[in-house]
Amino acid sequence: MWHVSDNVDARDTIGYYERAARDYAKLIDPKPPEFRARALQRLAALVPPGEQVIEIGSGTGRDADYLESLGIPVRRTDAVQAFADIQAERGKDVALLDVVGDDLGGPYGGVLALCVLMHVDRDRIDEVLRKVAGAIQPGAGFLVSVREGTGETHGPAGMAFWRRDEFAERLTAAGLAIEWDDLEVDEDGDAWLTFLTRSALRDPPP
Repeated sequence: MWHVSDNVDARDTIGYYERAARDYAKLIDPKPPEFRARALQRLAALVPPGEQVIEIGSGTGRDADYLESLGIPVRRTDAVQAFADIQAERGKDVALLDVVGDDLGGPYGGVLALCVLMHVDRDRIDEVLRKVAGAIQPGAGFLVSVREGTGETHGPAGMAFWRRDEFAERLTAAGLAIEWDDLEVDEDGDAWLTFLTRSALRDPPP
């Protein structure tokens, strides 16, 4: 069952994207930039054959489209109805899902969350990362990006900034082992930390 988090900033953020989704979609190139494409290829290499990746915050669906072009099935989700509608217009199914308040299902062959978890409050990020770790198969991949920096902003689209070591510690504490990470500055001058992790959990011994 989908519901919006009780946090006021989260509701404001979702409301902002409901209003801005159409304009935002016009700015998005249908092909991911080179840095992101390479990161998606790294995730795809960790997905077991035939297994599905869940995407948190699918937006316009560009990254899911790219993964599917590599032969990876994707369960697309977003907290914003407007993005689901945009993708539905080209035949894509997007489930409404709030990563803070809803169960992710699974276990999946991978999780994708690019440019979305910066909207999760700093005091809720640990539970979200634990939820992700619990939703993927042992050894499966999780590709995530957050804004680099310190502090946070508030409404209409609140954002938390993270230093590399700080977010890496959160990932490790959640049971996610870092395989690769990098810092990218995009064409707008925004700095993004991208991490590829694997579930550090293993099946219990017989």
